[in-house]
Amino acid sequence: MYVSSWPGLALREFFPSRAGSEMPYPLNAAHRHSFCVARSGIYHLFQALRLKPEETVLAPDYYSGNEIAAIRAAGASVVHYPIRRNLEPDLDALSRIVKRTSPRVVYVIHYLGWPQPMEEIEYLCRRSGAILIEDCALSLLSQCDGRWLGTTGDYSVFCLYKTLPVPNGGLLIRNNPALPDLDLSVLERCPALTAAGRSVELAFETLRSRANAAGKALFVMKQTIGMTLRAARVRQVPIGKIGWNIAHVNIAMSVFSDRVMRTLDYDLIRERRRNNFLLMRQRLEGRVRMLRQDLKEGVCPLFFPILVRDKHAAARALWQRDIGAVEFWNDRQDNPAIGPDARYLRKHVLELPIHQGVTSSQVEYIAEEVLRLQPEPAPC
Repeated sequence: MYVSSWPGLALREFFPSRAGSEMPYPLNAAHRHSFCVARSGIYHLFQALRLKPEETVLAPDYYSGNEIAAIRAAGASVVHYPIRRNLEPDLDALSRIVKRTSPRVVYVIHYLGWPQPMEEIEYLCRRSGAILIEDCALSLLSQCDGRWLGTTGDYSVFCLYKTLPVPNGGLLIRNNPALPDLDLSVLERCPALTAAGRSVELAFETLRSRANAAGKALFVMKQTIGMTLRAARVRQVPIGKIGWNIAHVNIAMSVFSDRVMRTLDYDLIRERRRNNFLLMRQRLEGRVRMLRQDLKEGVCPLFFPILVRDKHAAARALWQRDIGAVEFWNDRQDNPAIGPDARYLRKHVLELPIHQGVTSSQVEYIAEEVLRLQPEPAPC
C-alpha cells in the first residue's frame, strides 16, 4: 500500500464541474493577489510596505525559512519571538518584545490548521500601532469560532498546494486600504512545464495510491524526463520545497490551478481531513506521543503530528513502507534567535499524511506501521 505525502489529482478534477459555484475564503476574497508560490506574495507585500531600516518585523522563532527569507529579501529587519511546544506564542514574552521594539509589523503563523490566540495578538498590535500579518500557508480552510483564519489581520497569505491538489498557487489577501505598489504589481505567466510537470506528478500520486507498481514505474519515467529538461536548461519553478530564489517572485499562479480549484468539494475536503485525524488519534492514542490531540470545530488539519526522538530514522523507516511521512521543518542550529521550544519542535515533529486523498484503510495502515516500528518518543 502506498500513501502519498500530497493530495493527488483525480481525473474528475481536470474538468470544471463546479464552475460558477461559490468558493470558500480566501478563494473568494475581494482583494487578493495570486502568485506561483506564497513566499512571492510575502516578498511583494513587504516591498510595498516600504519599511524603514530602523523598523522591525516581529516573527515567530518556529518557521520554515521561506517566509523569513522573503521578508529579509524585501529589506526588512526581523526580530523573533518564542513559540512554545503547543505551537502557540509565549504571549508574555511577545508583549515584552512589542514594548521594547515598537515593531512596524507583527507576523503570525497559524501552524498545521490550528489557530493562534488572535484576540490577544490583535490587541497588542492595535495598542502598539503595528501591522498584523497572518501566515495561513499551513491552515487553508480553517476557522476559529466561525471566523476564517486570515480575516483578522491587515494582510494574510495562503499556500494552496499544501492542502489542495493543485500544481502551484499562493494567495496574498489584504483587509485594509490598498497599497499602490502592490496593486500595480505585474506578474509573468507561470512556465507551462512547471504546471504540467507538477500536475502529472499529482496524477501519478493518485494512480500509485491505487496501483503502486504502475504508479511507481510512471514516476521513474517522469523523473527521467525531468532530468532531461533540466539538462536542457528549460525553466522550471520548484514547488513544495524549502528554498528562496528571488528570480521566481514575479511568477503568477498557473491557469490550471485556478481551473482545478473550481472542481473541488471544499466541505468534503475538510470533512475527510478531520475524520482521518480523529481516526489516527484513536489508533495511536496512549501509544505514541502526539503534538496536538485537540481538534476544535472549524480546524482543518494539515497533517497528523507526532513527536519522535529520531525523526530522520522514523521517516526513512516509514518511507520504506511506502508511507509519505515528512520531517517537518528540520533544525537550524545556526540561528541563535531560535528558542529551546522551537528547537525541540524542529528536532522531533514528524508529519503523518491524513489529507483528503487518504482513505480510512490507509489511515489504519499508517497507524499499524507506526506501532509496528515503535519509534522512540521524543523526550518530555
